[in-house]
Amino acid sequence: MHEIKRFIPATFVVLWATGFIGARYAMPWAEPFTFLGTRFVIAAVLFILLMVVLGSKKASRKEALNAAIAGMLMHGVYLGGVFWAIHRGMPAGLSALIVGLQPLITAVMAGKVLGEKILPRHWLGLAIGFVGVVIVLWPKLGALGSGITFETLLASLISVVGMSAGTVWQKHSGSSGDLVTGTFWQYVGGAIIVVPAAFLLETREVVINGDLIFALAWLVLVLSIGAIFLLMIMIRGGEMSKVGSLFYLVPAVTAVMAWALFGEQLNFIQIVGMAITTFGVGLATAQVPTRARASR
Repeated sequence: MHEIKRFIPATFVVLWATGFIGARYAMPWAEPFTFLGTRFVIAAVLFILLMVVLGSKKASRKEALNAAIAGMLMHGVYLGGVFWAIHRGMPAGLSALIVGLQPLITAVMAGKVLGEKILPRHWLGLAIGFVGVVIVLWPKLGALGSGITFETLLASLISVVGMSAGTVWQKHSGSSGDLVTGTFWQYVGGAIIVVPAAFLLETREVVINGDLIFALAWLVLVLSIGAIFLLMIMIRGGEMSKVGSLFYLVPAVTAVMAWALFGEQLNFIQIVGMAITTFGVGLATAQVPTRARASR
């Protein structure tokens, strides 16, 4: 069992990176909140079936509420922001790069909420990481058809803050309950955010074709069940800075996938910016910070 656990981080990174690719496949054929609402509802139904088959324990009212709040942030805010930005033209590789700042933001939040000691290198890494993102995005800011606008950039930044807050909340609120039941309530929380948004902000028109069906099936089965399960296992077993550090590997993996599948290119300056961002995140998360205190 221990040998299997060694492969969980690498498997998670690869699966998580495919989420941006799935979004790229789906977004031409469905509006973001409509697509995500459908995805979350299907995922919730599948988890109900899993709960019945596995005989999962029911969550207490407090456990359900905490899981739903985590889901609002990790699924509703995070995925809502990512999919909305990609739907408006943000390249999948650059969207992943911005989300790659999540380890730094998580480390800062963990210091405030979980009592993890924040060292000077965290602040230095945060600054270097943002410089790298600016370098990557600057050549395309405002360019016609680039999809990188103030609105898509803001949505991506909101999404990464939502993901960081959600993972810290999940750790802070306690994650000792049934994993399947807790994940079900997370998708209920995510649906609470995106379903009303779909009705208020979108036409809810969907073009059903092979790309959309493939993206929906992949994102529900591989991401909503597989990758999220792995993430919850890692959150239970490690400090948030250690878990969060995995996310800085996602942009490079996503960029390679986007290059292979969609022909997305990064020029030399942008590649340098990606390297700077990766260095900044690595500087802040290379070592596991010690606990300032063990209270929770």
